[in-house]
Amino acid sequence: MTDLPNIPRRRRASAADTAEEHRFPCEQCGANLTFAPGQTELRCDHCGHVQHISLRGAMSDALRELDYNLVLANLVRDAEYETTRFIQCPNCGAKSEFQEGTHAAACPFCATPVVTDTGAHRQIKPQALVPFTLDERAARDAMTKWLGSLWLAPNGLQEYARKGRSMSGIYVPYWTFDSNSRSEYTGQRGDIYYETRTVMRDGKRHTEQVQRIRWTRVSGQTARVFDDVLVLAENALPRDYTDALEPWDLSQLLPYDPQFLSGFRAEGYALGPEEGFDIGQQKMRAVIEGDVRRQIGGDRQQIDRLHVEHNDVTLKHVLLPIWVAAYKYRDKSYRFVVNAQTGKVKGERPWSAWKIFFLVLAVGALAAGVAFLGYNG
Repeated sequence: MTDLPNIPRRRRASAADTAEEHRFPCEQCGANLTFAPGQTELRCDHCGHVQHISLRGAMSDALRELDYNLVLANLVRDAEYETTRFIQCPNCGAKSEFQEGTHAAACPFCATPVVTDTGAHRQIKPQALVPFTLDERAARDAMTKWLGSLWLAPNGLQEYARKGRSMSGIYVPYWTFDSNSRSEYTGQRGDIYYETRTVMRDGKRHTEQVQRIRWTRVSGQTARVFDDVLVLAENALPRDYTDALEPWDLSQLLPYDPQFLSGFRAEGYALGPEEGFDIGQQKMRAVIEGDVRRQIGGDRQQIDRLHVEHNDVTLKHVLLPIWVAAYKYRDKSYRFVVNAQTGKVKGERPWSAWKIFFLVLAVGALAAGVAFLGYNG
C-alpha cells in the first residue's frame, strides 16, 4: 500500500458526529426494501417489487488492504472511516447496529432486553462483505436438523426451537491480516533407534528391542507469507463458536455496499486492529511452528526458541453473515449460530437429566449382565 506520510493525525469523533443512516425506499410504494439472500437484489415485502443491486465499487476494492502501522498511528484517510449508531448489550457486550427510530429490542446474541442509546461510534469502514446466501428458512432447517442430531437432549427442545422462534441475520465483523513473516529458531531433532538387551524372565534369558531417541541440537530460519488470516472482531459470541463455522469462502467477498445490509443487522467491532493482530499472530505462530517441525525433521522435534518477525502487515475490515437464534429453555438461555454462506451450525445444547439417568441405569445393567454371564461361564 502507498505510504501517506503527509496526512495529519486524525481526531477521534465525538458522539455528536453525524451517523450514517441508510434507507432504501421502494420505487413503487415507498416501503423499505430488504436484501434478498442468495441474490444481488433488494425486494419489497409490501408490494413485491424487485430492485437490482448495482455494485458501486470495483472488485479490487473488496481486496484492498490497509497498512497496519498507518492504522495504528491513525494516519489513514477519513474516507476509511464511518460513523454508525450502535447499542451495546449490558449482558454479553455485543454492539449491534439499530435503525433510527428503534428504541428497544432484544439482543440477538443472548436475548437480553436492551434499550438503544443515541451514541455515535466512529470506526474503520468495512472494505468488503460476504452477502447472505441462506435465507432464514434455510438457516432454520439447518438448525433444526442439527438439533435433531443431538443425543441426550430434552424431547421438547427441537419442537420448542421450531415453534416460531425467529432468527436474526447479522453481519459479524472480522479482521483479515496479511504478513510476510521471517522466523529464527533453535531446537532439537530426535531420531529413534533401538537397542537390543537381554532380560531374565521365568528363569530364561530373553532378548528384546528397546526404543531410544538420539537428540541433536539444530537451528535455522524459515519464512512464510500469510494471506487473509481471519480474526473475529467481537466478543459477544464464544470464539470457538465462530471458529467452528469456518471455513469461509473469502473469494466471494464483494465491495462493501450498505444495500446488502438492508433488512439485516450489522455488528460493530469490539476488538480493534491491535488486539485483533495479537490473536492473528497466535494463529500464524501455530502454522510457523508446524513449518519449523517439518524443517527440523526426524522422528521427534523440540522447539526451544522461536523468534518471529512480521513485516509488511496489512489488514481488511470485512463483514461475514450468520444467522443467530437466542432463546430460553426452562429459564436458561441457549444460542445457535448458522454460517449463512455454508449452513454449518454451532450452538449450546441442554442435556436431559432423565435421559442421562436412564442411560446410566442401562449401562450399569448391561455391565452387570456381562459380569454375570462371565461368572457363570
